[in-house]
Amino acid sequence: MFIPFNIETIRETTIVGEASREIKRSIKRIPRAGVPSDTVELARTLLGKVLVRGLRGGMAAGRIVETEAYLQNDPACHAFRGITPRNRSLFLEHGHAYVYLCYGTSYMLNVSSEPGGIGSGVLLRALEPMYGTAHMQRNAAHLKLTDLTRGPGRLTAALRVNLSHDGLNLFTDGQLWIGSDGHKVKSIGESVRIGLTKAADERLRFFVAGSRYLSGPRRLNDLAS
Repeated sequence: MFIPFNIETIRETTIVGEASREIKRSIKRIPRAGVPSDTVELARTLLGKVLVRGLRGGMAAGRIVETEAYLQNDPACHAFRGITPRNRSLFLEHGHAYVYLCYGTSYMLNVSSEPGGIGSGVLLRALEPMYGTAHMQRNAAHLKLTDLTRGPGRLTAALRVNLSHDGLNLFTDGQLWIGSDGHKVKSIGESVRIGLTKAADERLRFFVAGSRYLSGPRRLNDLAS
């Protein structure tokens, strides 16, 4: 199991030794049985959970604040026309990473969301940075903290997620996993998804109401939208 040595908080304070182990212990891995194998329910359940990235010499972590659901019968879903070499991870049992390259520039990280054989997933759209911001900013020093993981492309760039992570089991993997620190989300908003031309009116985007780290236009981040 990966053990961090140098972890940096949002205040850029280096934590070493016993303190670093305390942070790792405070984020508990979520067992597969602890999350639903239903796409919409999973998209809502993942809000407030912590995405952890093990890196050489440390770790980075952020709280999930925005998700989008994509179902197999949804024309906007990559699985809509069936399984292919590119989208096969979407058809794995819920809790596996599906990573793809969008427009040749940005990687998108999704979580498979149904029982094995059903191609559906939850796109992780935004995080609230928690630990390891110095690691996150190595390739994005020009971005302020609120923008560092705002949007799915920036999220993967900050955590250095790429095609090598496609298919990973996010319940058991050591380099990329989802856990919980007991945080409870008080209010969840929903809206149409962002940047789509197919099934553009489906209200399958979910977010932590009031978060400063959400992507998309402000009008979509209003509970009344």
